[in-house]
Amino acid sequence: MAQLPPSRSRPNRRRGEPLLPSWAVGALVALFVVSTLLAAYLVFTSVRDFVSAWQITGNTTGPALGGENPAPTDGGQNSGGGDGGPISIVPQKWTGTDRVTVLLLGIDRRAGDTETAFRTDSIMIISVDPVAKTGVMLSVPRDLWVEIPDYGADTINTANFKGDAYDYPGGGPALAVKTVENNIGVDVDYYVRLDFTAFEKLVDAIGGIEIDNPADIADPEYPDGAYGFEPFYLSAGRHQLNGHDALRYARTRHQSSDVDRARRQQQVVMAVRDKVTSLNMLPTLISQAPGLYQTLNESIQTDLGLNDIIALALLANDIPRANIQSAVIDYQYLLEYQFITAEGTPRQVLVPIKDKLRELVQSLFTAPAVLASPVQASAEAMMAEAARVQVLNGSGVPGLAGTTTEWLRAKNVNVVDPGNADRTDYASTVIIDYTNKPNTSLWLAKLFGVSNVVAGNNPNSPVDVAVIVGQDWQVP
Repeated sequence: MAQLPPSRSRPNRRRGEPLLPSWAVGALVALFVVSTLLAAYLVFTSVRDFVSAWQITGNTTGPALGGENPAPTDGGQNSGGGDGGPISIVPQKWTGTDRVTVLLLGIDRRAGDTETAFRTDSIMIISVDPVAKTGVMLSVPRDLWVEIPDYGADTINTANFKGDAYDYPGGGPALAVKTVENNIGVDVDYYVRLDFTAFEKLVDAIGGIEIDNPADIADPEYPDGAYGFEPFYLSAGRHQLNGHDALRYARTRHQSSDVDRARRQQQVVMAVRDKVTSLNMLPTLISQAPGLYQTLNESIQTDLGLNDIIALALLANDIPRANIQSAVIDYQYLLEYQFITAEGTPRQVLVPIKDKLRELVQSLFTAPAVLASPVQASAEAMMAEAARVQVLNGSGVPGLAGTTTEWLRAKNVNVVDPGNADRTDYASTVIIDYTNKPNTSLWLAKLFGVSNVVAGNNPNSPVDVAVIVGQDWQVP
């Protein structure tokens, strides 16, 4: 736990009160970070069935997309023909089976800013399980009091600033990743850092978004970015928002807490996702994709290669909306704390309740569960659960799902809707328990020689257990 100066803790603030009266110009929203990234992914997802190779003209080797300009992940086959030349992008699906976690960092940098180090005014962790087809969004409050490696105790939003300002190896993103890993307890695979200059253009390019505002918003002191005010009012109910108003909806904090704002951010993330993935967006995205790419390329820094982004996009597109969980580190997991700084001014921070935060993180990001020994399962216990089992062919062997289905039905297994898996290169068979049918899962694990069962955690799944037969399986 990061050490705090001696002071006094305070009871949780009422929901409607402002969290930090000393906040300045308002935070860059996590929704902008995530929605921009996901929309960038899905631009390519939407056109994959119409093009075999995507041509983007112009120099795409700038300092933003790709971070330090890493080598192409495809061995260079999709690299351009030199500066200013086109890039040929062949969409490929994500082939990994491990959970993929991305740290999204939003910085309050605007066009024309000359500063080189910024605080991250929004932080979100996005994680997907490519086997169980599940996703997680976790919003982290910017004023969470943590231990920043090598720099001592401070709020989590200063990690990026200190990493850039003091030349930490890898800069601000590297220090932010390490800080999140050490204090939140989530392993991060990649980062994406961006400002909000592209957000309004992006939302406008997709024709705006529709949101359902749960309560009236009256913010007469919404900042205009030039040390003035641009009042923002929005009644409760459904609204169609353009890019400018979508940004204001996500950033406003008047008479609202950081927790409420995080929920609005996640609401907009899903609205952007829903809009971009709709079939009606295809012509617009095809015509505007080069311009969108250029806008994003100038605003994003990431250690994801472009082909990785596209592969993750295809993966994200395969995850049903019902399989995406969203959570906010709110006052169930936090205590407000106030102390006096060396300058004599009061400062308020949010101190994590470590045990409760650990429980939240484990419930969201736990790796596939290793269930009890399958030898204890029985056919009788399996049949008593009456589980709906789906067999999916991930082996590349034609007809394997059908023959496996017949074999299982002969053993009184209720197999429904056999078909093909999301890809054909599963080396090993995978069993996913979506609705907590342990007897069925354990019995199938014994039958297929599978030691680990993936916990899908989706009570709304149309099937209870899925068996993805891999290249290690043949019907006895």
